[in-house]
Amino acid sequence: MTIHQPGPVAMSRGTAFVEGEFVPLAEATVPMLDRGFLRSDATYDVVHVWQGRYFRLDDHLDRFERSAGALRMTLPLAREEIVAALTGCVQRSGLADAYVQMTLTRGVPPPGTRDPRLCQNRFSAFAQPFVWIANAAQREQGLAMIVSETQRIPPEAVDPRIKNFHWLDFTRSIYEAADAGADVAILPDRDGNVTEGAGFNIFARFGRTLVTPDRGVFEGITRLSMIELAPELQLAVAERALPADELRRADEVFITSTAGGVMPVTRLDGAVLGDGAPGPVTRALHDLYWQRHAEGWHATPV
Repeated sequence: MTIHQPGPVAMSRGTAFVEGEFVPLAEATVPMLDRGFLRSDATYDVVHVWQGRYFRLDDHLDRFERSAGALRMTLPLAREEIVAALTGCVQRSGLADAYVQMTLTRGVPPPGTRDPRLCQNRFSAFAQPFVWIANAAQREQGLAMIVSETQRIPPEAVDPRIKNFHWLDFTRSIYEAADAGADVAILPDRDGNVTEGAGFNIFARFGRTLVTPDRGVFEGITRLSMIELAPELQLAVAERALPADELRRADEVFITSTAGGVMPVTRLDGAVLGDGAPGPVTRALHDLYWQRHAEGWHATPV
């Protein structure tokens, strides 16, 4: 991989790596004929940087490589070259806290064909300031959620364990939430079990047990962190079907995402959950998660 130095352009709002060069994020482009743009034929992963350190970088890279293989794509860069590209984006942006995305698109097919086997797969990456899917007030007071009427794309059609750009069901749910005066929506499957929302997983507490859906969901890295940290708080974790009616009876509900960590839900379908404030277990997991960041748990310096 040849890395070219960009000109003296301010990159503090974000830096991208495309075609072997670092450029300001606002100037990065994707070919219009790339199947990633035309057909959502792509995979990606997002790792965050906190206080100058990646969090669970190897886990994200492992998942990115699995997704590429599952889509029968070939990464054009070796792992160490991918890390160099990600790190170059972060360093050139000068960000201590960053949202860092790596993307692999199918590429541009030869003229006159739609055959994906004939495409040269394309890698790109970017870093931008850390992204929160809940604002400060929502993280402190809790989110209002609805169970969407839009069903999640079934895993038999698109495997959600492969991170992808198929977001039309999520987008519909975002509008539903806004129309209902809520902040976020959780999508059900065809059997009425909740799955996930736009960029987040969900947990419900029943006594000393956390329940999180085990099917039809993207298995998030923050979700994995909760599963690993729960025993430190004497909590059991059950990965199983979670019917929407059962979710409404939970003692606590929270969501997890790389873009924000652990975030409480205090209203569901217009009804107050618990006493209407973030629950004690949610707060404890939130604090433990960020404490582990400060301690360097699963950290890799940029």
